[in-house]
Amino acid sequence: MRSSGVLLHLSSLPAPHGVGTMGRTAREFVDFLEAAGQSVWQLLPIGPTGYGDSPYQSVSSFAGNPYFIDLDELADLGLLAPEEYRNDDWGDDPERVDFCRLYEGRFPVLRMAARRLLAAPPSDFSEFCRDNAFWLPDYALFMALKNAQGGGAFQTWPVPLQRREPTALARARERYADDVAFWMAVQYLFFHQWRALKAYANCHGISILGDAPIYVAADSADLWARPDQFQLDENGRPSRVAGCPPDAFSDDGQLWGNPLYDWVHMAGDGYAWWIRRIGVLCERFDMLRIDHFRGFCDYYAIPYGAPDARAGVWEPGPGMALFRAVETALGRQRIIAEDLGTVTDGVRQLLHDSGFPGMKVLEFAFDGGDSAYLPHRYDPHCVAYTGTHDNDTVLGWFKSAPAETARRAEAYFGLNRAEGYNWGMLRGLWSSVAELTVVQAQDLLGLGSEGRMNTPAVPEGNWRWRARPGVFDGPLAEKLRCLMGLYGRLP
Repeated sequence: MRSSGVLLHLSSLPAPHGVGTMGRTAREFVDFLEAAGQSVWQLLPIGPTGYGDSPYQSVSSFAGNPYFIDLDELADLGLLAPEEYRNDDWGDDPERVDFCRLYEGRFPVLRMAARRLLAAPPSDFSEFCRDNAFWLPDYALFMALKNAQGGGAFQTWPVPLQRREPTALARARERYADDVAFWMAVQYLFFHQWRALKAYANCHGISILGDAPIYVAADSADLWARPDQFQLDENGRPSRVAGCPPDAFSDDGQLWGNPLYDWVHMAGDGYAWWIRRIGVLCERFDMLRIDHFRGFCDYYAIPYGAPDARAGVWEPGPGMALFRAVETALGRQRIIAEDLGTVTDGVRQLLHDSGFPGMKVLEFAFDGGDSAYLPHRYDPHCVAYTGTHDNDTVLGWFKSAPAETARRAEAYFGLNRAEGYNWGMLRGLWSSVAELTVVQAQDLLGLGSEGRMNTPAVPEGNWRWRARPGVFDGPLAEKLRCLMGLYGRLP
């Protein structure tokens, strides 16, 4: 069935108090999507972010980001008083998240709310902790220890804590019991609000498309709690790390630094960790995009400590064995494969065998030749984008693309400035045979590079863009709904 959606991360919502949250403005955006004839709201990963603020470098594959907890809703529950947070300085630029101020100011406010919650726990708090016992205690202890160690990566902690020696962990649980309880309470509050938001979206005909990074962060509760799942040396350090080889865009390649999975060990236990992870995410979302699908076919392994990615080698991934195990355990799930980058015959075969729809990105289509990203080449069983969080906006792309590339796009769609190049590209996407199209909210708003979410390989200043209040209005919704009707994408 033909449908359409919008990519807008929670952090980019125009909520008060410094960052988008799961409160009123999130529900207003759902209302906008419904009025605009959309069917899908795509988010970036919603896990807690660490150094660099990237949602793709989370300290946990299972936890939720505390920044997204709506403070006004906590006040409605009696867990906060408005004067305890409304006058705080959350940043002075409504179009940019100030992560430094959030880090410094949000947690003291959440600690006040958590103390009140824990003084009289809700009836379902114990049930929440019990249902999430496979990850929540380890995550809460990890965060408590990180606080106690001044925020340092767990590889810098005292060795008994790094290695999870039972006596050291028992002492830590007792010593930091109050902080452990705080982090558990924060996760309860996050998922209490998340369930309410998802139910609201579904009730209004909007499916939520989530995002699963393939790798975990080096400084994460996942690696600390389950070192057996990763390629580590005798000292518990990664023996090799993830990245991409040199290409036309980078002579040194990309050194991501994420620890690599021990796929042989994972196969031995039936891919239990992955089954648990995908199962949890498919419960939280209606659809799930899996990032860097290439890495399941074969992955690039770089020696730990290498200065760049040039010394890496390709190694075979788990292939269909993983996805057969997932389907056997969980049944068929609504999964989208991020099959971008260098797509080999092996990746194409894995995509075919999995049955997952792959991705098409319009901004990749005009570099020359009969590109597979040109709409006339699409197979209906795909998800088509103007661009993703790693791309510039359409208008930004036109300013930075080589002149010949831009001319090909202009000729292909018959673009003109009277309509707006962004709207011409969007119409070209919606008119394609792709079953699902997803467009960046920034392209609906006609933003240039100032609206870009992330520039890969640039370490600072990413993930900060926010929409201004009032931009997702009635006239924009009406225009979108008319176009959805024209191209057969209404719900």
